[in-house]
Amino acid sequence: MQYRSLGRTGVQVSTLALGAMNFGTIGNTTQEEATAIVDAALDAGINLIDTADVYSGGQSEEMVGKAIAGRRDDVVLATKATLPMGDERNHRGGSRRWLVTALDNSLRRLGVEHVDLYQMHRWDPATSDEETLSALTDLQRAGKIHYFGSSTFPAHRIVQAQWTARERHLSRYVTEQPSYSILQRGIETHVLPVTQEYGMGVLAWSPLASGWLSGAIRAGQEITTNRSRFMRQRYDISIPANRAKLEAVERLATVADEAGLTMIQLALGFVTAHPGVTSAIIGPRTADHLRSQLAAADTVLPTDVLDAIDAIVAPGVDLAAHEKNDTPPALLDPALRRR
Repeated sequence: MQYRSLGRTGVQVSTLALGAMNFGTIGNTTQEEATAIVDAALDAGINLIDTADVYSGGQSEEMVGKAIAGRRDDVVLATKATLPMGDERNHRGGSRRWLVTALDNSLRRLGVEHVDLYQMHRWDPATSDEETLSALTDLQRAGKIHYFGSSTFPAHRIVQAQWTARERHLSRYVTEQPSYSILQRGIETHVLPVTQEYGMGVLAWSPLASGWLSGAIRAGQEITTNRSRFMRQRYDISIPANRAKLEAVERLATVADEAGLTMIQLALGFVTAHPGVTSAIIGPRTADHLRSQLAAADTVLPTDVLDAIDAIVAPGVDLAAHEKNDTPPALLDPALRRR
């Protein structure tokens, strides 16, 4: 396992991080299975575990808490807030009112006194940066969180938050968690240059592109991944963007074969090759998934392989831009771009 500094915090984290989104009803993963995955990941050298309050309505945090009991000091523990936790309109977002409550709820479910990294799951356009950063700074000073970060923020919002922190003498986001894979390279254009400028750690989610780069999706085969059962549109080959992904996957499979790598090694090695990326977050649903992903722990792609990838999916290109979660609101709601 390789380790890198988490931004400028001085904390050393593994280049593969364990994502716990599949723990609970989302991945149909039991506590026994989740504990086995966590134990195997920690034994393999992974020391960063990432979850969120919204994953399976809090089940993931509960499972992670039970799995790390007795090994808390071995774990850099990260969780997230802001996405809706139920129908109550104020049980979401980046307000002080909600974040104070949401963090206490997360700490209770995790069974810990503090988290190492508390992340804003999405930018909340209804709440000012000063409101959110002020609340997070106070929670940090209270010892409930050590650091805080953003997730899937557009580049301009990352810059604005950094400016607000400096202007208002507040603590700043020290990490960003964006979607990044061979098939979704858009963050290379704006987000990664900004995070590098501010010395932020970057934890890349979906490095296997929701299973497209796992080796389980190939031309002429029925797509039967767990994710495809409840996100059918993202795997419907009649949709042009999905056909483009499948064509890229077939070409990438040839590159992997010629390099003597699995598709997973190619995909994870690509993400961790970028100098702006700290860790790639893997999200195994089973112990077998974890073993196949741990095989990429020491993968370093040579220049010719990285060049071959660039020739298939150009730098800065998203093959499915509509699947991004950092689109400015005005692009989604016509009323916001018309007088």
